Amino acid sequence: MIKKVLVANRGEIALRVMRSCREMGILTVAVFSAADRTSQHVRYADEAYHIGPAPSSESYLNMEKILEVAKKCQADAIHPGYGFLSENAKFSARCRQEGIIFIGPTPEVIQTMGDKITARETMVKSGVPVVPGTNDKLVTDEQALEVVRAIGLPVMIKASAGGGGKGMRLVKTESEILPSLRAARSEAKASFGNDTVYVEKFVQNPHHIEFQILADQHGHVIHLCERECSVQRRHQKIVEETPSPLLTPEIREQMGLHAVQAAKSVGYEGAGTIEFLVDNDLNYYFLEMNTRLQVEHPITERVIGVDLVKEQILIAAGEHLKIKQSDVVQRGHAIECRIYAEDPDNNFMPSPGRIRHLTEPLGLGVRVDGYVYEGYEIPIYYDPMISKLIVWGSNRYEAIQVMKRALHEYKITGIKTSIPFLERIMETTDFILGQYDTGFIENNRDTLFNIRGCNLSCQDVSIMVAYVDYLKRREKQQVIPTTTPLESAWKIAGRNK
Repeated sequence: MIKKVLVANRGEIALRVMRSCREMGILTVAVFSAADRTSQHVRYADEAYHIGPAPSSESYLNMEKILEVAKKCQADAIHPGYGFLSENAKFSARCRQEGIIFIGPTPEVIQTMGDKITARETMVKSGVPVVPGTNDKLVTDEQALEVVRAIGLPVMIKASAGGGGKGMRLVKTESEILPSLRAARSEAKASFGNDTVYVEKFVQNPHHIEFQILADQHGHVIHLCERECSVQRRHQKIVEETPSPLLTPEIREQMGLHAVQAAKSVGYEGAGTIEFLVDNDLNYYFLEMNTRLQVEHPITERVIGVDLVKEQILIAAGEHLKIKQSDVVQRGHAIECRIYAEDPDNNFMPSPGRIRHLTEPLGLGVRVDGYVYEGYEIPIYYDPMISKLIVWGSNRYEAIQVMKRALHEYKITGIKTSIPFLERIMETTDFILGQYDTGFIENNRDTLFNIRGCNLSCQDVSIMVAYVDYLKRREKQQVIPTTTPLESAWKIAGRNK
């Protein structure tokens, strides 16, 4: 049995993992950088240890320091969350060497599926359809030109070790080939320490659809259906939903079988995701495998009724899956919106700073996975996502209505957030009808972006006017003689002139 888990992460995912651990009676250990000393995950854990300065390279990516803490506190296992060391084969191997359970797949599987070229080769051998492209890394400029001309424009140049849209360039004209190649290599080197890139045929107007899989150490693999992840900016997801409004029951079954086949072909263990590109004719192609928990996993939990973190821990402890494929049924509809500290109307510029006021939405069908609080200073060193808003409805229309209501209730001041932008998405016709693909944001720019350059809603203006009026009344109140009883400030602020 696993009795103590060190969570090698921060923010909302660290809290989310710790909550499941607490329900299982498992002690938790937090690690934190200098910038995260007052973070919620530090307060929530049973134990917490400082591991270095604010930059992630000196803290959350410092595997030796994390392992040192794990041994010091006698943790049985390490949960990596997502990002940071979650898909680092070397870290998984080091955990094995130290006798600490890594809650995730083996280092061999991470290595195989983490390298996009090797993953493509593996899928081709296992019979899973892949996007036409190269199965070898590009070495010279001449080779790149030859390969792109053979495949035919447009193409995507991608980092072999990449993810999150980094090291990726769309090439539409021949003059863009070499500049895009060099830019992709440079970004890949800076982000992943590996400048290997390859080429794939660009699928026009694709849908980004992924399948959640679970696999135990005894060869049992199931899928938990799909998530539609096509609302993206800079190749990064903003809104996800399940079930996908695109798939038919027949295509869902076929894709699910291929997802299971893909996981079985590499001897996968744990929770993972098989990502596909799907065109409007419902042709689908393997894109990549994420050998970790996904940011958007809560919507699958909501419609399937499974706690994926608990399943990860039980699998890592060597237990058999208790869920059969025949048990998997989607119930209702779930949507997730990622809440970022950024300004969508200013090219999604990050907006770090101190949160002055926070009101999170409540009510039936609403879940918030977050980590911030009033007075919390959002650091500049990490991803600007501050929470995930997850809603459920008995059908897609109801889920959209619940999300609109929840976004309306979600109030954060002191920083700019993506909440107004997400509200616009929920009002966009293409989204409401479920007729969208990865070009959704670009295709709806006039609706989604405030082209007049004004970020103030009528509600914002009303709040400011009311507050100014309140201040003026307070100023008048202060000149009243002290012998006169003072009235309630709330009554004064609400009184008509």
